[in-house]
Amino acid sequence: MEARRRKLLRVENQNFQGWVCSECAWVFKALGPPAGESIDAMKTHYKQQRDKAFASHVCEKYPRVTKNPS
Repeated sequence: MEARRRKLLRVENQNFQGWVCSECAWVFKALGPPAGESIDAMKTHYKQQRDKAFASHVCEKYPRVTKNPS
């Protein structure tokens, strides 16, 4: 059920650019510099790495921090 609800979102703002989960605090972190013989190969490798990491993450391990209403 969790995998059906969550979505991979691209976030771009003043402090951050990257990919995040819509349901938790997971953030994609590339394992290293882009790999491949061409720009297209590098893009493909990056997307495969990102999609695999997103599909395998468990939202319960990345709880969102909520501010304590004071």
